[in-house]
Amino acid sequence: MNYRRLGKSGIKVSEISLGSWRTFGGEIDQETTEACMVAAYDAGVNFFDGAEVYAGGAAEDAMGKVFRKHDWPRDSLVISSKVLWAGDGPNQHGLSRKHLVEACDAALNRLGLDYLDLFFCHWPDPDTPLEETVETMDQLIQRGKILYWGTSNYTGAELMQAYGIAEAHNFVPPTMDQVCYNMFKRDLLEENLKRPIEKKGLGTTVFSPMAIGVLSGKYNDGFADDGHYSRATPEKRENSGYLSADQLGQSRALGKLAAELGISQANLALAWCLKNPAVSTVLTGASRPEQVLENVKSVDAVALLDTEVMERIEKILK
Repeated sequence: MNYRRLGKSGIKVSEISLGSWRTFGGEIDQETTEACMVAAYDAGVNFFDGAEVYAGGAAEDAMGKVFRKHDWPRDSLVISSKVLWAGDGPNQHGLSRKHLVEACDAALNRLGLDYLDLFFCHWPDPDTPLEETVETMDQLIQRGKILYWGTSNYTGAELMQAYGIAEAHNFVPPTMDQVCYNMFKRDLLEENLKRPIEKKGLGTTVFSPMAIGVLSGKYNDGFADDGHYSRATPEKRENSGYLSADQLGQSRALGKLAAELGISQANLALAWCLKNPAVSTVLTGASRPEQVLENVKSVDAVALLDTEVMERIEKILK
């Protein structure tokens, strides 16, 4: 495993990390969750990502049970949570001071931790002044509840506004952003967020690197595989943003290129993300430990993506 600095900060995260969306506390049982996390940790993965909204908190509960059972050294782990939605009550969602503090404590309780390494605002909250959110994140750092804070699903302009508020009031500014990034969805990271990443030295934890499985090649020959879109309705597939005729054709071409390189199509998709120096870590999901081990191989596949290969990928993607 290789490790990268999270932007200009001193903390380092594994190039491949393990997320909990849709799997932990939901699609897979506790035994399989444990097997996936142990496989990841043994392979050198140090970053495990959660959120209060994932499976209504059950994802972080499942992760916490594994952390308690295995008692891995705390300094060998980087653990995150994301805050925005815990319930339908008037103060159970959003980015107010009240919800940020209570959500942080709830995440620590679920995960069995004394502090979070990373704490993300999961989405912008138009109902809360940004000054309140930024100040509260600074206070959580001062109290030792979190070490770094960041944003997710923010535009570049929103991120720069948050950073400007922090600078103006001498608060700790955001360190990182969590953003969707894959061969099919590139604009937000490569264009919209380019200025704050470069100007402020922000790190990025990118999610959906395989476009919810499409870029792994599992749908190249139809929907017989037991994947997310195999179980989806035709309407959901049509509205996915990843399953157009052009995209499926591109995925098949990428599969042929991966075969030429002697790697899986999933490895190609993850290695492509890692070729971008703005990427700190690539968040992956897994429902089996074998998938974890396959994803980790992508670290070695990066070296195969030389200039010629990257140009071929660009031609495929048009």
